[in-house]
Amino acid sequence: MSFLKRLFGGGGGGETPAPKGETIEYKGFRITPEPMPADGQFRIAALIEGEVGGETKSHHLIRADVMRDHEQAVEASLRKARQMIDEQGERLFG
Repeated sequence: MSFLKRLFGGGGGGETPAPKGETIEYKGFRITPEPMPADGQFRIAALIEGEVGGETKSHHLIRADVMRDHEQAVEASLRKARQMIDEQGERLFG
């Protein structure tokens, strides 16, 4: 259970949030990489946003994968978000 608390912000582990990466546009979606600190490493995470039916929708991507370097985690987060967009498109929000 403590893993889930840390994963979703309830762990109170004292780790400061990692800086977000720069938002990019990809196939009509916006991706903001948001690697999460995880025991001295960074968990792959990103916010994916898109317009569906005139409304802004969002999806939080959080993976179990961790990287040692913040920049590597940013790149991996972007790569995974692009992959999800390619595979699911607007279904991400459904």
